[in-house]
Amino acid sequence: MNTILVTGANGSLGSATLEALRASGAPATGGSRTPGAGMRRLDFDDPSSLDLTEVATLVLVSAGYAEDDRVVARHAAVLDAAVRDGVRHVLYTSLTTAGDHLGFALAHRATEHLVRASGLSWTILRNGLYAELFGGLLMWSGEGVESAFGDGALAAVAREDLADAAAIVAADPAPHAERVYDLVGTPITAREVAGRLGVPHRTIGLGEYRRRLLDETPGLLPFQPPMLASIATGVRHGFLAGTTPDLTALLGRPARDPLATAASASSTGRRSA
Repeated sequence: MNTILVTGANGSLGSATLEALRASGAPATGGSRTPGAGMRRLDFDDPSSLDLTEVATLVLVSAGYAEDDRVVARHAAVLDAAVRDGVRHVLYTSLTTAGDHLGFALAHRATEHLVRASGLSWTILRNGLYAELFGGLLMWSGEGVESAFGDGALAAVAREDLADAAAIVAADPAPHAERVYDLVGTPITAREVAGRLGVPHRTIGLGEYRRRLLDETPGLLPFQPPMLASIATGVRHGFLAGTTPDLTALLGRPARDPLATAASASSTGRRSA
């Protein structure tokens, strides 16, 4: 019973973590509502599907994209199954400490309480906001980009670095038991991303940004505009720029360049628009 199981294995962070584990030779598998070959079916909204037998280490990738009560209920169900089925260690991908004021922080902090109270050995990875997200939130207009970030900086981190860090901890969790790591990157600004792209950046007001989210962004779920607006105001007013050495210490190498990652994500968004 040495299997590592990564939840949300069809998502961006989960799939990258599973890939990193397998590349290292660790005995890892994935779980998903719609599992691929060699994965387990795990539907967080269907407790009867939560079979974690023969799993030693559970990488619990946060199941967002819902209101807080539903997200926390999903996580509680998985943790209950982990206790029932004899999982030894749970690794939870949470939110950076600096994000306590963000619109999606409560579900993460509530889940951290559940993890600590579970009786399992645990590690909490408080992940910074993705550089890919930062770049993707820049809005193309004419030949330049616009954002509500102003001159504020974000200690952005490449998703792949977070996946590598999770894989390192999951492969050998004992040295990381009862530890909380704050995994953030190098501060970057929207203007710097625009400069890397060779285009100008224009700041818009938070009210205008919220209006665009509500009126001009099809497909957003009701809880998403406040979450995105909270990111914009957090970056704009300097709450998300702090750094820690935790990421590079875990990786044992320099982190990927978040500015290049953000610029690539923004450029991709322009081409697909």
